[in-house]
Amino acid sequence: MLKEFKEFLMRGNVVDLAVAVIIGAAFKAIVDSLVKDIFEPIIAMVFKADSIAGVSVKIGSATLGVGAFAAAIINFVIVGFVLFMVVKGMNAVQGLANSGKEEAKEVAPEPKAEDYLREIRDLLANK
Repeated sequence: MLKEFKEFLMRGNVVDLAVAVIIGAAFKAIVDSLVKDIFEPIIAMVFKADSIAGVSVKIGSATLGVGAFAAAIINFVIVGFVLFMVVKGMNAVQGLANSGKEEAKEVAPEPKAEDYLREIRDLLANK
Protein backbone atom coordinates (compact mmCIF):
# COMPACT_ATOMS: atom_id res chain seq x y z
CA MET A 1 0.00 0.00 0.00
CA LEU A 2 2.87 2.38 0.80
CA LYS A 3 4.44 1.65 -2.59
CA GLU A 4 1.16 2.41 -4.38
CA PHE A 5 0.82 5.65 -2.44
CA LYS A 6 4.34 6.67 -3.47
CA GLU A 7 3.58 5.86 -7.13
CA PHE A 8 0.38 7.90 -6.87
CA LEU A 9 2.23 10.90 -5.48
CA MET A 10 4.99 10.71 -8.06
CA ARG A 11 2.64 10.58 -11.04
CA GLY A 12 3.06 13.58 -13.32
CA ASN A 13 -0.47 14.89 -12.85
CA VAL A 14 -0.24 14.98 -9.05
CA VAL A 15 3.12 16.75 -9.10
CA ASP A 16 1.86 19.24 -11.70
CA LEU A 17 -1.22 19.90 -9.59
CA ALA A 18 0.89 20.48 -6.47
CA VAL A 19 3.10 22.95 -8.33
CA ALA A 20 0.01 24.74 -9.67
CA VAL A 21 -1.48 25.07 -6.19
CA ILE A 22 1.76 26.49 -4.76
CA ILE A 23 2.18 28.96 -7.62
CA GLY A 24 -1.51 29.90 -7.34
CA ALA A 25 -1.11 30.65 -3.63
CA ALA A 26 1.94 32.82 -4.34
CA PHE A 27 0.07 34.62 -7.12
CA LYS A 28 -2.87 35.20 -4.78
CA ALA A 29 -0.52 36.93 -2.34
CA ILE A 30 0.71 39.21 -5.13
CA VAL A 31 -2.82 40.09 -6.25
CA ASP A 32 -3.96 40.66 -2.66
CA SER A 33 -1.06 43.02 -2.09
CA LEU A 34 -1.74 44.86 -5.35
CA VAL A 35 -5.37 45.39 -4.41
CA LYS A 36 -4.71 46.23 -0.76
CA ASP A 37 -1.70 48.50 -1.24
CA ILE A 38 -2.50 50.15 -4.60
CA PHE A 39 -6.18 50.00 -5.50
CA GLU A 40 -7.78 50.24 -2.05
CA PRO A 41 -6.08 53.54 -1.13
CA ILE A 42 -7.07 55.04 -4.48
CA ILE A 43 -10.70 53.96 -4.02
CA ALA A 44 -10.72 55.23 -0.43
CA MET A 45 -9.29 58.57 -1.59
CA VAL A 46 -11.93 58.93 -4.32
CA PHE A 47 -14.71 58.28 -1.79
CA LYS A 48 -12.95 60.39 0.89
CA ALA A 49 -12.84 57.52 3.40
CA ASP A 50 -10.09 56.40 5.80
CA SER A 51 -9.96 52.92 4.25
CA ILE A 52 -11.80 50.93 1.64
CA ALA A 53 -13.76 49.19 4.39
CA GLY A 54 -15.18 52.60 5.24
CA VAL A 55 -16.41 53.24 1.71
CA SER A 56 -20.18 53.18 1.70
CA VAL A 57 -23.02 54.43 -0.40
CA LYS A 58 -26.17 55.82 1.16
CA ILE A 59 -29.42 55.10 -0.64
CA GLY A 60 -32.37 56.56 1.16
CA SER A 61 -32.18 55.37 4.75
CA ALA A 62 -29.94 52.38 3.86
CA THR A 63 -26.16 52.50 3.93
CA LEU A 64 -24.40 49.98 1.70
CA GLY A 65 -20.81 49.06 2.59
CA VAL A 66 -19.36 48.48 -0.86
CA GLY A 67 -15.63 48.77 -0.14
CA ALA A 68 -14.83 45.14 0.67
CA PHE A 69 -17.06 43.99 -2.17
CA ALA A 70 -15.21 46.25 -4.60
CA ALA A 71 -11.87 44.80 -3.42
CA ALA A 72 -13.16 41.26 -4.00
CA ILE A 73 -14.32 42.19 -7.51
CA ILE A 74 -10.94 43.74 -8.32
CA ASN A 75 -9.18 40.57 -7.09
CA PHE A 76 -11.47 38.42 -9.22
CA VAL A 77 -10.94 40.50 -12.37
CA ILE A 78 -7.15 40.49 -12.01
CA VAL A 79 -6.95 36.73 -11.41
CA GLY A 80 -9.42 36.06 -14.22
CA PHE A 81 -7.44 38.20 -16.65
CA VAL A 82 -4.15 36.50 -15.82
CA LEU A 83 -5.72 33.04 -16.17
CA PHE A 84 -7.22 34.09 -19.50
CA MET A 85 -3.79 35.20 -20.74
CA VAL A 86 -2.16 31.96 -19.56
CA VAL A 87 -4.77 29.79 -21.29
CA LYS A 88 -4.61 31.94 -24.43
CA GLY A 89 -0.81 31.56 -24.51
CA MET A 90 -1.00 27.81 -23.97
CA ASN A 91 -3.57 27.47 -26.76
CA ALA A 92 -1.31 29.45 -29.10
CA VAL A 93 1.67 27.23 -28.31
CA GLN A 94 -0.45 24.11 -28.74
CA GLY A 95 -1.77 25.46 -32.04
CA LEU A 96 1.77 26.00 -33.29
CA ALA A 97 2.73 22.47 -32.28
CA ASN A 98 -0.33 21.01 -33.99
CA SER A 99 0.21 23.00 -37.18
CA GLY A 100 3.68 21.50 -37.49
CA LYS A 101 2.23 18.00 -37.21
CA GLU A 102 -0.40 18.75 -39.86
CA GLU A 103 2.28 20.02 -42.26
CA ALA A 104 4.24 16.80 -41.77
CA LYS A 105 1.14 14.78 -42.59
CA GLU A 106 0.59 16.76 -45.79
CA VAL A 107 4.13 16.11 -47.02
CA ALA A 108 3.83 12.33 -46.96
CA PRO A 109 1.63 11.28 -49.93
CA GLU A 110 -0.67 8.34 -49.43
CA PRO A 111 0.37 5.24 -51.38
CA LYS A 112 -1.76 4.30 -54.37
CA ALA A 113 -2.60 0.90 -55.81
CA GLU A 114 0.04 1.40 -58.50
CA ASP A 115 2.71 1.84 -55.80
CA TYR A 116 1.77 -1.48 -54.22
CA LEU A 117 1.78 -3.19 -57.60
CA ARG A 118 5.28 -1.83 -58.33
CA GLU A 119 6.53 -3.15 -54.98
CA ILE A 120 5.07 -6.59 -55.70
CA ARG A 121 6.63 -6.54 -59.19
CA ASP A 122 10.03 -5.61 -57.77
CA LEU A 123 9.83 -8.32 -55.11
CA LEU A 124 8.93 -10.95 -57.71
CA ALA A 125 11.74 -9.78 -60.00
CA ASN A 126 14.27 -10.17 -57.18
CA LYS A 127 13.32 -13.85 -56.58
